[in-house]
Amino acid sequence: MTSAGRAVVPPRGYLPGDWYVVLGARVVVAVPGSEQERAARAWSLVDAGADADEVLDAVLVGGLSSLPGLALVSEHDDATTRVLLRGDARWTGDDSASGADVTTWHELRARDVTSWRLELGGGVSPRGSHAAVAGEAGLRVSAGLVRAACVLHGVPAASAPGRRAEPAPEPDDHDGMTRGGDWGQEFRRHPLGIPGQPQAPGVTPTPVARLVVSHGEEVEVDRVVLVGRAPEARRFTSTEQPRLLTVPSPQQEISSTHLEVRPGSGADHGSAVATDLGSTNGTVLVQPGLPPEPLQPGIAVQLVPGALLDLGDGVSIQVARG
Repeated sequence: MTSAGRAVVPPRGYLPGDWYVVLGARVVVAVPGSEQERAARAWSLVDAGADADEVLDAVLVGGLSSLPGLALVSEHDDATTRVLLRGDARWTGDDSASGADVTTWHELRARDVTSWRLELGGGVSPRGSHAAVAGEAGLRVSAGLVRAACVLHGVPAASAPGRRAEPAPEPDDHDGMTRGGDWGQEFRRHPLGIPGQPQAPGVTPTPVARLVVSHGEEVEVDRVVLVGRAPEARRFTSTEQPRLLTVPSPQQEISSTHLEVRPGSGADHGSAVATDLGSTNGTVLVQPGLPPEPLQPGIAVQLVPGALLDLGDGVSIQVARG
């Protein structure tokens, strides 16, 4: 992680999994997939630049006893890295630590850390299209919110200078009842796209694809397109407004802001990419010549002409050339 005032975050990668992981410049926090509200609180604070203690207090709202797992890694101005672990979370730098079999959490401090690995419960998703393309370093990410089973931070351990981990004093027996503000935010709304992914172009000169909805509407993908039964884009500026594609959902199976489709960047330049925004019932992608594949929330997938996105409730979207 970076020190104060530095904008560049060291190289990071992650392997898709079940835990919610919030990645900030100086704070990384992870909670199990059952803890959406806690993850939302953490993301709100980390995105606003809050320090590790503020983030920890917010995550503990609701009680520590009901929190099955936790990982928090924070960097401090004295070159110390602080690690808190609970449940199925394991951190590895020069030394390793686990959160298993502890009443509150296991805590350690290490100095001059340049690389580490954080393994989380639930296991890594099968090595398929996402993980295989990512390779050993995982999918690249800098800051944001992802669903992960493992986070890899910094340079490879073999090339990092020697470091000595220092056990921290035994932590107090926290009761987890620290009070916070109003955290009524609905976690599944990601109006700004998916944190940690490359920023989508504002508007492309030529649409990279055309979306043909099963009820007849067509939309060009020349900017971000948000799809759902009542899509919202709260944090875009007036000059960055995405297209809002409202689809019918008689049984309310489609989430309000269900799916994002946008022009790709980097290796995906010239193509459209789709990301499920943590929808309740998920999105199934059928690429030509391939079996159906459920989209993993927060993971962008490149779309080829002829691909079909099934949102459920009788609604599907065909991907055509722009």
